[in-house]
Amino acid sequence: MREATFLSVIIPTYHRNDLLALCLDKLAPTVQSLSSNSYEIIVTDDGVNETAQAMLNELYPWAKWVAGPQKGPAANRNNGAKHAQGNWLVFLDDDCLPDVDCLNEYKKQIEADNEIKAIEGRIYVTEPRTRLDQVSPINEIGGYFWSCNIAIEQILFYKIGKFDERFPYAAMEDVDLRIKIYNSGKKNIFLRSASVEHPWRKHGGWNKFMQSEKSILIYLTIHPQEKKVINSYFFLKKVVRSFLYYTVPFCFEFRFKGAAIPFLEHFAELRLMVLLLVK
Repeated sequence: MREATFLSVIIPTYHRNDLLALCLDKLAPTVQSLSSNSYEIIVTDDGVNETAQAMLNELYPWAKWVAGPQKGPAANRNNGAKHAQGNWLVFLDDDCLPDVDCLNEYKKQIEADNEIKAIEGRIYVTEPRTRLDQVSPINEIGGYFWSCNIAIEQILFYKIGKFDERFPYAAMEDVDLRIKIYNSGKKNIFLRSASVEHPWRKHGGWNKFMQSEKSILIYLTIHPQEKKVINSYFFLKKVVRSFLYYTVPFCFEFRFKGAAIPFLEHFAELRLMVLLLVK
């Protein structure tokens, strides 16, 4: 019998069956402390050359597989929400490893305070970083609402317009959602006890920086008021500070392993600074 607070856990994926399997292993009914009557797992799959459908059918029959729209992560998450039966939506990424109590902590907080309509969970790493080209969206204090570990009431999700599908890449679409949640005036909190591990991943390189650039420009088109903060001066300060306080000392700490990435990042940010200056 389904309980009053029912969580639909939505996991977008794209050609990463190996990482997805590790995530699903952590979400199994025999692993999570939350009763299986209180949640469902939906894998929304944007795969083209291959999908995770056969893997789920064979190894994870308790998870629901749905075909994605192949329009980017924002549209893929919305597609998962379309198939959700829960009154709360939990968005996780396929390369995250949820803690055993992650879903139960979300449910307990939701039931403890019915004024809460959105929650961001903790994102952490356990292994030490060894290279400059390793990245992880670490969130230990809140205020980011990064989509690899968030929960939002289904009613509010649709009321504020879901993830904006004008964002074609995995960048800024969750920042846009955060702005819409804040503008709604609904109570939202950071819940440290709802935690996932996001192991270090190798940075995607120049293409990833260009995707970020396009996403930032889309974001500023949608939210022109943000240009007061995100502008040429913002990126100039960011480049100078990160070069002096991050790139230089960490190059020596990591013996220049993966050092091309921070230098590419500085170049990409200077490029974006010029683009915003001439617009």
